[in-house]
Amino acid sequence: MSLCKSHSRTLTIYSCMYPFVSACNCEKRIVSFRYEPIPAYMTSTHDLKLCLTCEKPVKGRTDKKFCDDYCRNNYNNQLKAGTINLVRNINNALGKNRRILEAMFAEGEEMAKTTQEKLLQKGFQFKYITHLYTNKKGNTYFFCYDLGYLPLENDWFLLVKRKEE
Repeated sequence: MSLCKSHSRTLTIYSCMYPFVSACNCEKRIVSFRYEPIPAYMTSTHDLKLCLTCEKPVKGRTDKKFCDDYCRNNYNNQLKAGTINLVRNINNALGKNRRILEAMFAEGEEMAKTTQEKLLQKGFQFKYITHLYTNKKGNTYFFCYDLGYLPLENDWFLLVKRKEE
């Protein structure tokens, strides 16, 4: 705070229109003017964040990264587009296989039987499994997440649900 010759206090005004005006304000009237530069702490732009997509200034919370929902969605869609299509296709095939196996079970049943032809008609792809399980008898079950199948004779399959542990 600066001192005026005839007054004890000086009011410093900083604004966009009059950035360098300092006025002595006594009895609610301006008595004198003095020019002062805007302090550096008021003009600092180092905290200005830019949108990760369009690089416009971001307003709001300090941890905000995008200026709007469009930019946020666009950024995340571009990230996902960079993933390998092979992985996405395999995950889709595994999900479809599991849905097909799940549809073969009657309500509340733990086991079911079906033919290879029925599975193929629904679009089941036998080359996509998540893991194998071999029991004590030596039978190998092919699993797609928690649902599996055991190949039997004459293109029949025993479908099973993995028991929760």
